[in-house]
Amino acid sequence: MTLEVLLTNASFVLGSLWKLRINIDGFKSKNSDELVTQASIGRSFELIDYLKSNFKSKEIITRVKVRLLEDDYICWFRFPELINQASKIESWESAFLTEEKIISRIPEILSWAKATKKISNEYLWGGTIGPNFDCSGLVQSAFASAGIWIPRDAYQQEKFCKNISLDIEALGKELKPGDLLFFGSSEKCTHVGLHIENGFYIHSSGIIYGHNGIEIDNLFQPNLGKISSFYRSKFRSAGRVISCYQSEKL
Repeated sequence: MTLEVLLTNASFVLGSLWKLRINIDGFKSKNSDELVTQASIGRSFELIDYLKSNFKSKEIITRVKVRLLEDDYICWFRFPELINQASKIESWESAFLTEEKIISRIPEILSWAKATKKISNEYLWGGTIGPNFDCSGLVQSAFASAGIWIPRDAYQQEKFCKNISLDIEALGKELKPGDLLFFGSSEKCTHVGLHIENGFYIHSSGIIYGHNGIEIDNLFQPNLGKISSFYRSKFRSAGRVISCYQSEKL
C-alpha cells in the first residue's frame, strides 16, 4: 500500500503533480486578487512557480503558480489553503472520448445545465464551480460534468470547437443540441452559450446587457427580448465539441 503524500512546505517540489481535495479559487497573478477560475475537488495540477513572503523574519510560501492539467489553464493559488489539501500523483493523462461518445453524453450535459439554472445564482467573473458562474465557466463545467474537458475561456472554446457556421441566417439548419454559440466583436469572442434546441440557449451573463446569472435566451424568435436581441447582434459563430481537450505538455 502506497502512503499518501500531502502537499506541505516539506513536500513542495516544482514540476510535481497534485490532485485537489478541496475546491479552491485561482487568481490572475501572484499579487492579484482578481478571480480568473476555480478548481474543484479532484482536479489535478502541476506546480510551476511560487511566491515567498517574509513573516516574522521567516520566509513562507504564500502563493503558488499552477497549471491545471485538464485544460492547461495557468493561475495562482493561495498556498496556505493547499496545505494538506492536495495529494501527490505520479502521472496524469488527458481523457479521450470519440465524437460518438461525446454526442451520446449531450443530454446529460444539457440536464446538468438546466438543473444548475434552478439553483439560486448570480454572475461571477471567474466562476467555475457554482452556484455562481461566468459564461465559459458554466459551459466548461457542463461538459466536465459528463467527463468531457474543454478549454476554460470563451475565445479558447471557440477555437477548440469544430466550426458549424459563421452565418446566423443559415445557422438554423446546422444547429444541434449541445452546440456552442459564440458572441463578441469581429476581433474577439467574449461570450458563449450552450444551445438547447430550436435556437434556445442557456448562458450565464452579467449585469450589463445580461441577466446577472444563468438564463435561457433565443436567437431566432420573431419578438426577441432586449437581452436576446443584444446577443443576437453580437453573434460570431457556432461550434461543436467533437473531442476532449488534449494537454500538449505531459
